[in-house]
Amino acid sequence: MKTSADLVRDYLSAVEREASALPADRRQELLADLAEHIEVTRAERPDAAIGAVLAELGDPRTIAATALAEAGSGTTGVPAKGVAGSPARRGKVHPLVPLLMLTLSLPFMMVFPDLPGPLFGVLFRVVGAVLLCTSVHWTAVQKTTGVLVTAVLPSAVIATWNLSSGGPAGDTPALLANLAMLAVLTGTAAWLWRVRRV
Repeated sequence: MKTSADLVRDYLSAVEREASALPADRRQELLADLAEHIEVTRAERPDAAIGAVLAELGDPRTIAATALAEAGSGTTGVPAKGVAGSPARRGKVHPLVPLLMLTLSLPFMMVFPDLPGPLFGVLFRVVGAVLLCTSVHWTAVQKTTGVLVTAVLPSAVIATWNLSSGGPAGDTPALLANLAMLAVLTGTAAWLWRVRRV
């Protein structure tokens, strides 16, 4: 049976193999960043299984593909935390930006029910979803879950209410329904913030 150290070594070897097209220094930097991330995560969550920690990082092929795609822009796939000589993160959006945009889209529509509230709410939702999908801070599964829960679900619920007239009637039920949806958006944003790659 493989130990945690064996699983980590195998994972990093798979990333190294998949990222063989990267220049050696960038590849080593990527591996060092991943190893540091694994170490920090295990220190923060000692009860977490190593398999779960590695699954949160994502598939080695995806990490390598992201690093290769970003090699042209001068950054690595996993940002270094305070490592001297690490590349600048120019052009990167802070991970809080898409989460705030997705969460604040509903309050905008609640506070400003007439134009421009719904327009800005939809704009925030779409831009937030795009920024979330293009971010390097989450795995594909986390991005998909985030977009489905924070962008698609509220849009589907609101459209269903508006088209069927079966939505909550009156001010109090409508407010409670909106607050429940806001709680779902906030909870999902908090979860995405907690599982992000640092």
